[in-house]
Amino acid sequence: MLPPQSPKAAQRSQSVQSSSGSNHHQSPDVPYTFALSRIAAGLPATVLIDQLQNSDIGGFPRLVVEAPPGTGKTTLVPPLIAEHLARHAPPAQTPGRVIVTQPRRMAARAAARRLATLTGTRLGEDIGFTVRGESRTSAHTRIEFVTTGVLLGRLLRDPELTGVSAVILDEVHERQLDTDLTFALCRELIDLRDDLGLVVMSATLDARMWARCLGSGDSADGVDEPAVLLSVAAEVHPLDVRWAPGQQRPLDARGVSWDFLDHVARTTVDALTRHTRGDVLVFAPGAREVEEIASRITRSLHTDARTQVHTLLGRTPAKDQDAILRPHPAEVGHRRVIVSTSVAESALTVPGVSIVVDSGLARGPRLDTRREMSGLVTTRESKASGTQRAGRASRLGPGTVYRCLSETDWASLPEHTPAEITTSDLTSAVLTLAVWGGDTNLLPDPMPVGPYRLAVENLVALGAIEVAESEDEAGTETGALENASITVTDLGRAIARIPASVWSARGLFDGAAMLSPTAAAEAIAVIESEQRAPGADLVATLRELRRSKDRRFTQDVKRFAGLAAQFSDPPGSAARDSAVHESPTHGSARGGPLRPDDLGLVVALAHPMQIGRLRSSSASEYLLASGTAASLPRNSSLQGSPWLAISDVGLSGGRAVIRAAVVIDEDTAELAGAGLMATEETATFDQGKVRAVRRTRLGGIELTATPIKASADLARSAIARSVRQRGAREILRPSEAFEELRSRLGLLHAVYGAPWPDVAWPRLSQSLTKWCPAALDRIARGADPGKVDLVSALRTLLPWPQASHLDELAPVSIEVPSGSRIRLDYPDPDHMESDPESEQGPVLAVKLQECFGLRKAPSVCEGRVPVVIHLLSPARRPLAVTSDLASFWANAYSHVRAENRGRYPKHPWPEDPLTAPPMRGTKRSGTMKR
Repeated sequence: MLPPQSPKAAQRSQSVQSSSGSNHHQSPDVPYTFALSRIAAGLPATVLIDQLQNSDIGGFPRLVVEAPPGTGKTTLVPPLIAEHLARHAPPAQTPGRVIVTQPRRMAARAAARRLATLTGTRLGEDIGFTVRGESRTSAHTRIEFVTTGVLLGRLLRDPELTGVSAVILDEVHERQLDTDLTFALCRELIDLRDDLGLVVMSATLDARMWARCLGSGDSADGVDEPAVLLSVAAEVHPLDVRWAPGQQRPLDARGVSWDFLDHVARTTVDALTRHTRGDVLVFAPGAREVEEIASRITRSLHTDARTQVHTLLGRTPAKDQDAILRPHPAEVGHRRVIVSTSVAESALTVPGVSIVVDSGLARGPRLDTRREMSGLVTTRESKASGTQRAGRASRLGPGTVYRCLSETDWASLPEHTPAEITTSDLTSAVLTLAVWGGDTNLLPDPMPVGPYRLAVENLVALGAIEVAESEDEAGTETGALENASITVTDLGRAIARIPASVWSARGLFDGAAMLSPTAAAEAIAVIESEQRAPGADLVATLRELRRSKDRRFTQDVKRFAGLAAQFSDPPGSAARDSAVHESPTHGSARGGPLRPDDLGLVVALAHPMQIGRLRSSSASEYLLASGTAASLPRNSSLQGSPWLAISDVGLSGGRAVIRAAVVIDEDTAELAGAGLMATEETATFDQGKVRAVRRTRLGGIELTATPIKASADLARSAIARSVRQRGAREILRPSEAFEELRSRLGLLHAVYGAPWPDVAWPRLSQSLTKWCPAALDRIARGADPGKVDLVSALRTLLPWPQASHLDELAPVSIEVPSGSRIRLDYPDPDHMESDPESEQGPVLAVKLQECFGLRKAPSVCEGRVPVVIHLLSPARRPLAVTSDLASFWANAYSHVRAENRGRYPKHPWPEDPLTAPPMRGTKRSGTMKR
């Protein structure tokens, strides 16, 4: 139920004259707040007013709006939905708030400010916004613009979204991870609340996919009915595309090359010269590149005071952002150059722009599952991204785009930017879904299995979730989280409430317990700030933030301190661990301002896997506790420091680069990384000797290594490991008797299966310490492996009572007609396993003359496996191979006789081998069976 309208709200509503236009067919008893026709004046999105009016969507719509950038959807749709809710509200009830999400703070603030201006109201009254660290709303706010992160936090605190009647998710085509998560949560919520509407807005052709995801199963046949789709056709202005490839590669091993930044700056200055009117919007991949390009342009234009160069970043002060995004009078000769990251690609309109210079580069999240490391990576943009950027030039009229690449390069670009869910670290996302307790099947795309598993492992290590061991395998599939047997801990729920990364949230709690909430909060505010650390020195960032009295930083410190106090000592935090709570270096709950040492402690507590120690052969390369390596920038003042606590590691050209760190000492490293500390004893077997070492490790960092005497178990394991790595024949040198027994057992296993043991070496080597411990002990004491009795050990694997039939089923030898007993050569079990289609029978190598009279080849395994007979010449050279003697005597023998009777005249070659007596020797020797 919606709350009844307050008298004050009713009075405010009645005092506002509606000017929504005749298309609304306004009823006298339905007060309208927003003048839709005035808000939509001149916007292509005006067509949505009639489309919505003529759509059968009910009072709380499920709706998809497809509208290209610049058509005005962000401006018009929120008040349009608010009016729709008001029209369908029951008497004496006021609709709840309309929440509009934006992917970035800048866009949320700008959209709220513009709509407030168009409605003639003060920002914070009817129209408001809430972003991290700043809020302008009131009890009368009907439309509130927020970032998706803010809405996610509200959903976790208040899963019913009390007082909200509709959620509008804008710019869903960007496929940011937070947007996908918010959609999944809201999609489930609208199935539980019939008084909540959900609208998604996309600027690209994926709108039909969103309509399917948002649809309901209300059709007569039970098939999901897609949500209603409204579309806006953009007014197309001419766009002149000019190709401006550089002579150098944009990316090298260190990232974006300086030469390419020079080229982008020159292209911008050239565009200013060629075109006498219009502002220039330059797209660069990241903050560093934005600042470098802007600096180069400023130097080139130092004599031109009429052209102003601005940078537009997420961390640009709000006052400067507003000035850039505010419409300005076009003065003759006065122009602007705005160098921006992708924040200006969509959701924002920079007024006055008719020229775009596109670097062709983009920066997005990438997860390296092999190194278990994530970061922002610079890559080529997608065609979809490049098209959006270019469209900023022709937003209000004819425009020009300079693309800093060739047409051939453009043709090779991917069509679309991949969804962040397929490329990002999913740790925070998995925790959010676990706390929500929802169904991941409602996500637009499924979570990839590998990153999902890594996220679960991370959360278990943080103490945020618990996974039942018996159901651990359920985590391999990313269906409903409850099927994965995941339980969120109290610490996990507290972490999920912190508007920061899960790592920073854990660091906030542990740091507050060891220092103070204020000190820990300031450290986390530094870590979470968007301020670039000069030379990767985070202490320098702390000093700069303090010196500049950055308002956002101050607000973050207060907010984090309040949260740390609110969730003080959550179960699982360092405050519960006395080994971490007290230390000779850092006292318990020490007050006072944050010191550099304390900053290092909190960074290490937040990112224990990124504690790094300098490698002995380098001044800039560090081995991290995660086991991977990362390097400091060349200009870093931190080079040569023995230990670092690292808050930010990026990926550049396949290398891990340290972007923000603090110097710490070894005691702090061991204190913060207490959960990673481990002492292990390992042994190796080489050149006939076992060598054992006791090592103390901090994750992947070895602290000490002391030689010790190997225990029996350790020595056995070392030899067994050597066998697995280098092979049994090299290490154990088994005897012929051993291999003969192993081959016989191998055939029995192949024919009968269990209980006859699998004796292929891959299986035997895995259980070596179990079936031959005594033999391994002798080898460990220095005995020659080739003289150690392995046969007796192998016999321990024989099943009882079947073992008594071993010689009957797989005899060592077979008697042939001449009376000789010939040993059988059984196949190698390893070969049988690797090539199951090969000949499986044992081989009987015997002289042809000893088989006279033998009509049928013998067999083993109760007649199941025929023996393969290799018939030899008197000189023991092979004459024929057969398992069908009758066929050999009838067909092939005459040819063999003709070829060999002259070669071996002293040996019998009868015409009828079946009636001739078998002989061992020559005709004269008379050695025949009688």
